[in-house]
Amino acid sequence: MFEILLSDTVAAQLDRLRADRTYAARVKAVEKTLDFLEHPRHPGLQTHEFTSLRGPHGEKVFEAYAQQNTPAAYRVFWYYGPHRQQITVIAITAHP
Repeated sequence: MFEILLSDTVAAQLDRLRADRTYAARVKAVEKTLDFLEHPRHPGLQTHEFTSLRGPHGEKVFEAYAQQNTPAAYRVFWYYGPHRQQITVIAITAHP
């Protein structure tokens, strides 16, 4: 099981989303995804490497689905580290 760390940007973004009731369904989906990330190979995440981005020390960055079949579906971007058994979430964004 992995410990999930949120960047300051992600923590602030989640706070903003939680404060706006119109985003309740998206918040629920993102929180479920963050729970699944404790086991990063969970099939519900549909995780894959995001090759056009690297972590702060050159780490591979991965993309996990928080929503599907939804306009502007949310994605969670993360990398392994900074220590063993840790995952750092660096972005939660709407899919273009």
